[in-house]
Amino acid sequence: MSHIIDIGGAPANEECAQLGQTIDFEVANTHEVMAYKLAMIARHGMPPEGCKLIVHTNRHDFGIYRTLALKVEDEDSEAVAAYAQAVEEGLGSWLEAGFTAPVTYTGKVAKIERSDHTELVIGALLTTRPNANGTFPIADFAILHGHLAAAFPQQADTARQRLTAA
Repeated sequence: MSHIIDIGGAPANEECAQLGQTIDFEVANTHEVMAYKLAMIARHGMPPEGCKLIVHTNRHDFGIYRTLALKVEDEDSEAVAAYAQAVEEGLGSWLEAGFTAPVTYTGKVAKIERSDHTELVIGALLTTRPNANGTFPIADFAILHGHLAAAFPQQADTARQRLTAA
């Protein structure tokens, strides 16, 4: 039997879309949750077989909102248990995953900075890239870059091409 671990709609210490407050809430909320999924993959890698990161729909008196959740299907797997323990606290900030905020806010107005999630991944790959000598300026960047490159090889190739062309 499967169960759901709700991780949240965005990193805990970041601004995020507010149900009943943010103009175009559904668009901003959905975009943030998808970006959060990418950020969690950067931080923790792809989920092992037996679990998956999903967009979880929640109902509230004010309407529907979405959060990132881990759907656990194999409760006996040690790899699943370790991954669940790693992700259940979520992230504190976008920067913990090498990402910039995908949505910025001015009052009740949300502005999506990059509407294409592929560009969010490429941006994080460029942010966390190694120096010319192959070393990383921040040790955590090696982990983030490695997870993103493994999960998104096409975006990693695009990031390398952009660096070569620059």
